[in-house]
Amino acid sequence: MTRAPDAFLGGKINLHQLEDGYRAGMDAAVLAAALGLKPGQRALEFGCGAGAALLSAASLYPEAHLTGIERDPEAAALAQSNIVLNGFEDRVAVTEGDALSVKAARELDAVFFNPPFFDDPTALRAPKSGKAPAWMSDAGLEAWMEAGLKRLKSGGLITVIQRADRLDDLLLALKGRAGAVVILPIQPRAGEPAKRVLVQAIKTGKGPLELLPPLTLHETGGSSFTPEADAIFRGERRLALRR
Repeated sequence: MTRAPDAFLGGKINLHQLEDGYRAGMDAAVLAAALGLKPGQRALEFGCGAGAALLSAASLYPEAHLTGIERDPEAAALAQSNIVLNGFEDRVAVTEGDALSVKAARELDAVFFNPPFFDDPTALRAPKSGKAPAWMSDAGLEAWMEAGLKRLKSGGLITVIQRADRLDDLLLALKGRAGAVVILPIQPRAGEPAKRVLVQAIKTGKGPLELLPPLTLHETGGSSFTPEADAIFRGERRLALRR
C-alpha cells in the first residue's frame, strides 16, 4: 500500500514510499550530497529502495547517469514510478535484483549505498516487520563492500553511510582494496558522539586517511537543524569531501 508522494530534498523531488516499509530520511540526503559526481559519470546504488538517495543524486548532479539495484519487487516498482514521476527517465534507471550478485555491464565511476545496519538478527529491533529487509542483511558488511568495489573502475569512488560503531568494519573491508579514505562523522549535536559515519574511498587509490570535522545535524539544546544540515536536506548544498 502506498500513500501520496512525499516531498523530499526540500521539495526538489517527490517520492512514493511503502506505508509499512522503510521510509527515507537523513541518511539518503547526506549520502547523495557526498557523491561528488562529475558531468557524464555513471554511478550505481545498491539497495535503492523507493529511490530517495538515487533521485536526490539525480537532482544534485544533473549531468550524471545513475542506476539503482533493488531486490524487493514492490520497492523496485516504486523506484521506477518515482523516476518517471520526477522526469528522470533519460538518465536514471532501476534494476530488480540482488545487488551482491547482479553483474554490471561496465566498470563504473561511483558506487554508493546505505547498507543494512545489522548482520545479527538478535540485534534488530525494527518497529515494523516491513522495515526488516532494509535494516537486516543476509550477507555481512564486508560482502557489500567487496561487491561494490568490484563494480568500480580503477580510481572510482565508493561512498557508504553506516552506524558509527561499524567504522572499524568498514575500514577493514577497504584495506588492500581502496585508499585515500575520507571519513565524515555525523553527530546529532555539537559535543555529542557521532551516530553515523560517511566513508568514501578510491579504488586502488593511494594517500593517507583523512578524518574530517563532523557534520552536526541539530542546534545545541533544540531540534532545529544547523544551517549546514538544513541546506543539505533542502538540496541546496553538496558535501565537499575532497579538496
